Amino acid sequence: MMSEIQNEVTSSRRASGLRRLRALVIKESYQIVRDPSTILISVVLPVLLLFLFGYGVSLDLNHLKIGVVMEDTAPDAQSLLKSFTDSRYFDTKIVRHRRELDYDIVKGNIRGFIVIPSYFTDFRNNKDKIAPIQAIADGSETNTANFFQYYVQSTLANWLQQEKISEDLKGLPLINIQQRVWYNEQLESRYFLLSGSLAIIMTLIGTLLTALVISREWERGTMETLISTPVAINEVIAGKVIPYFLLGLVSMAICVAVSVLIFGLPFRGSLGALLLVSVGFLWSALGLGLLISTISRSQALAYQLAVVAGFLPAFILSGFLFEIFSMPKWIQFLTYFLSARYFVQCLQTLFLVGDVWPLILRNLMPMLLIGFFLFALTRRKSTKRLE
Repeated sequence: MMSEIQNEVTSSRRASGLRRLRALVIKESYQIVRDPSTILISVVLPVLLLFLFGYGVSLDLNHLKIGVVMEDTAPDAQSLLKSFTDSRYFDTKIVRHRRELDYDIVKGNIRGFIVIPSYFTDFRNNKDKIAPIQAIADGSETNTANFFQYYVQSTLANWLQQEKISEDLKGLPLINIQQRVWYNEQLESRYFLLSGSLAIIMTLIGTLLTALVISREWERGTMETLISTPVAINEVIAGKVIPYFLLGLVSMAICVAVSVLIFGLPFRGSLGALLLVSVGFLWSALGLGLLISTISRSQALAYQLAVVAGFLPAFILSGFLFEIFSMPKWIQFLTYFLSARYFVQCLQTLFLVGDVWPLILRNLMPMLLIGFFLFALTRRKSTKRLE
């Protein structure tokens, strides 16, 4: 008899808890719908960022403006010049004297120039010597200077190969290189950027929006009313997280649809795997946002903490734009505590490669562990007290 009463009491408490949780979820959902800034951040801003990364940001340099100084006009020099003018990597300006390019390179009109010296043909006629070519790059932009040097070397190598074939030189081994590019066959940096940018967008939604939910309650004075109710602190946390979790999944679906249908981003994985890694990342991002919201009672402070602790590390240290292995060792160590690092790797694998489950699971586990730690810390910091 006693056990039946206890079971009824337990069932009644469980049913009451579910009703309270449902009421909190509905209340928070209404606040999301009524708040224009939430819709702006979760729907409009992600699409805007995708268009910026898709059209406005590119790591490809297909029309690098350079100059070519033609001090030699012999057929060999003209043949070399044609290899530069025909290249899709260069937009060339041809002059006879290098002083004609001084103004252009100082003003930034060109990013470097190549000098084909007057004695170029003499060296070419002597088969035992290598004809000298001078390439001068504008080092004020280091990445562009590196691209310039690489493109010049590649163009020269292709030209020399063609010269060897046309002259039918004997005794010189000809190397036939057949290049194959895997995963991003078109070498489009847009594909790399779009797949990684989804992690940045989910960080904005998961961390920034959640960071404001509890601090907003304190600023509006509704937290005192919530504390006075019989709602448990676990129910408060769940009631705040569930609507934003669903909002994050909806925003993720919109971003994926825009990336694939409008920008042509290839998707070679499965929707199930994408949903799994998205849930794992949102779990950790919501945990960070809720922890920030719990320890700060001001929306302005919560916003600043969310940007510093969530958005900036995800943008800089996740491998989205900057290669992690090129960073200092101690910075690389810090990236292991950043869930965006693992999410970026999962997204780029799913979109450009496919379902590589060993890699996906290896990156999913750290995201779940980081989320568990953040939610445990949030639960410890959350109390139904006014202090």
